[in-house]
Amino acid sequence: MSLRAFSSQRIVTPDGVRTAAILVDEEVIRAVVPPGEVPEGTDLTDFCDAAILPGLVDSHVHLNEPGRTEWEGFATGTRAAAAGGYTLIADMPLNCLPPTTTVEALERKRRSAQESSMVDWVLWGGIVADNQRDIGPLAAAGVPGFKCFLVDPGIDGFTMVSEQQLRAALPHLARTSLPLLVHAELPGPIEAAAKELTDADWRHYETYLRSRPDEAELEAIHLLLALCREFHFPLHIVHLATAKAVDRLRKARSSGLPVTVETCPHYLYFSGEDVPDGSTLHKCAPPIRSRANREQLWQALREGVIDLVATDHSPCPPHMKRPEEGSFRTAWGGVASLSVALPVVWTEARRRGFDLSDIARWMAEAPARLAGCSSNKGKIAAGYDADFVVFDPEREFNVTTDDLHYRHRVSPYLGHRLTGKVRRTYLRGECIFDSGKLTSKSAGRECISRR
Repeated sequence: MSLRAFSSQRIVTPDGVRTAAILVDEEVIRAVVPPGEVPEGTDLTDFCDAAILPGLVDSHVHLNEPGRTEWEGFATGTRAAAAGGYTLIADMPLNCLPPTTTVEALERKRRSAQESSMVDWVLWGGIVADNQRDIGPLAAAGVPGFKCFLVDPGIDGFTMVSEQQLRAALPHLARTSLPLLVHAELPGPIEAAAKELTDADWRHYETYLRSRPDEAELEAIHLLLALCREFHFPLHIVHLATAKAVDRLRKARSSGLPVTVETCPHYLYFSGEDVPDGSTLHKCAPPIRSRANREQLWQALREGVIDLVATDHSPCPPHMKRPEEGSFRTAWGGVASLSVALPVVWTEARRRGFDLSDIARWMAEAPARLAGCSSNKGKIAAGYDADFVVFDPEREFNVTTDDLHYRHRVSPYLGHRLTGKVRRTYLRGECIFDSGKLTSKSAGRECISRR
């Protein structure tokens, strides 16, 4: 393939947003140059005032394959990813059957991804109650890190870990130097809250919010920071929902602890006060908290205490959301958002004075670093994969099912008016999504971690 160029008045580079052209040689960015320096005869595509961002990276998705492909699979989930501007996803080790807690299970999931993924991918390993001796082999087999739960994940096949079980696993983890990604809630505060809710109406969102108190996150994070200090391993807090933990995390990072933090689009967009009773599409764990809490999460992003935004794309068949019953106690918890996460976050970010460089840092550069792929993913720069998304940051639209692209097209974002629309997505120089349609099939490859 000959040299090609892609130009725009707004290319988001590590040095800021500028008018430039991206020179692509085969699958790799050769250089980012002023438009006047494009070599004569180069095949040039000019996107004028549309922005070009690095291909997005989602370090937290649940694609459920193998075993629960009727919930979602690599074909449908990565179709949604491509439509959303994502060129690399990191799949979590639970919800699939078997869970990714052994090398054998990892290889089974690899085969599924290789057959049908439309974007590049990595696969997290899992730490459960009894697989401490699988940690080293999984690291050697190529997982970029590990995920565990400190509370019951609510799904068969993947167990939570107690403090004692986690302590048994941490020496094995520390030897790998890989990060531990943790669902940071402890069961104690949740169990205590349940005793106060025996006669509560579970159609009320306030009931569900009371059932997952901030203290569950706070106590878990307190424990994890102590273990991080004791065992010296990279710690990553997934889907932070409570802003009450921000000061503690800030101090831990200032003291030199290797801690990173993510939050999710739904925590930055919705507020608990606005969730209608019975709207189980909004159910997730930890829960969407108050409006004031949401603003404090935005401030933590501004300060850099929260490093990145990941979707926690967690779909299920629609009936599992119990739409007729509307009970937050029995509905499956999870928000699917791969295809609309960029406009969701951008809609709220621009209102608060953030720019496209912030989006690139939160949704491309930082998650690529977490996933161990920062040497070739997450930036528009020479030597990086030619992954980028063409984005119209001023275009407004109302979310419809046509915008969702994943298997079950239900979403709490349906009907919401968002700002910013993905026009095209390029994976290693190939256009895989264009103006609402997928243009390529099964182009994805495993991104080898280079920590």
